Amino acid sequence: MANALILNATFEPLCVVPQRRAIVLVLSQKAVTLEEGADVVHSMRCALPIPSVVRLTRFVRVPHRSAVPLTRRAIFARDGGRCVYCGAPATSIDHVVPRSRGGPHAWENVVSACRRCNHVKGDRHIGEIGWRLGQVPKQPIGMAWRILGTGRHDPRWVPYLVGYGFDPVTAAAS
Repeated sequence: MANALILNATFEPLCVVPQRRAIVLVLSQKAVTLEEGADVVHSMRCALPIPSVVRLTRFVRVPHRSAVPLTRRAIFARDGGRCVYCGAPATSIDHVVPRSRGGPHAWENVVSACRRCNHVKGDRHIGEIGWRLGQVPKQPIGMAWRILGTGRHDPRWVPYLVGYGFDPVTAAAS
């Protein structure tokens, strides 16, 4: 089974859960289905389309989180799964300023890279080999990046993530 996006009663994205959990929320009337998946779950008495996006019926207060966690999946999501140096599919992460030369392990210094570019760059600054970054890496902000950074997302979720730090135009361009 795939995953489902959970929205607060105010349509704010909260988290991603297995579709089985989303079905339980809908059946217990704690949530309503907004988007349906392709499959249907059958029981003896009813057939229920598997939800892809559900909205809770009651507001849930969520503790404020200040920063999006720096993970490999989140870096790939931010960079569109492409190498920032050549545009090939990314398979690894690279520190723009190498850690051996004092570069921090921070959003502004970590980018996704293909194996070839990461190997060629090695322990050097990009200026030393004549490379440039197309975009300056920065930390993503907003609740949408907490969802997208997990690496588990569905195209049906995009309308519910717009306005919470996710811009589909810049995400498609990267």
